[in-house]
Amino acid sequence: MRALGGRPGRQTLSMQVAPMIYKFKSKAGGDVLMLGPNGDALMRTLGREPAAKGIIEPAAMPAAIQTIEQAVLADEAARAAAQSEADEGSTGARDAIGLRQRFWPMVDLLKRAHQAGEPVVWGV
Repeated sequence: MRALGGRPGRQTLSMQVAPMIYKFKSKAGGDVLMLGPNGDALMRTLGREPAAKGIIEPAAMPAAIQTIEQAVLADEAARAAAQSEADEGSTGARDAIGLRQRFWPMVDLLKRAHQAGEPVVWGV
């Protein structure tokens, strides 16, 4: 095997791996797309290991919705505490995106899917 730099003897390849994209789908609503790190965080919030394929059954949706909403509230409380500790007079960069903005489309999809009795799937 020849190295990419043309130097014989080195067996290193420079490959870029495309980031995983989660595409959550349900017949009850539009698709929700998340980049890998955000989807992984959502999976961990729900107590699941990040996986390329999965399903959330309608019976599990109320608990999933409640778990996400609790995580959002905890994130907002932590942000408020951090903001109150920050220097009031400084003009910093715009706040980073919180869990509410990242996870709320999924909460909406879960609510719609639960009401319709449809599962939410990804990777299929």
